[in-house]
Amino acid sequence: MANVISILIGVIALILAFVGLVPLLGWTNWLIIPIAGVGALFGLISSRSSGMYFCVIVMCICALRLWMGGGII
Repeated sequence: MANVISILIGVIALILAFVGLVPLLGWTNWLIIPIAGVGALFGLISSRSSGMYFCVIVMCICALRLWMGGGII
């Protein structure tokens, strides 16, 4: 059950991450990274690890976008 919750949180974070890819909305990635981190924690306590890896990938996408934008934009 925790894996399903983790995947759902990851999907919500991924949808919000697409909004963060728009120029001048990159600051939303600062909000999305902790949301995906909570999803990764749910995936960590689950017996399967697919949800955790999905949330980690979403966090990497957001971190890459922040790095490309200089951390703010």
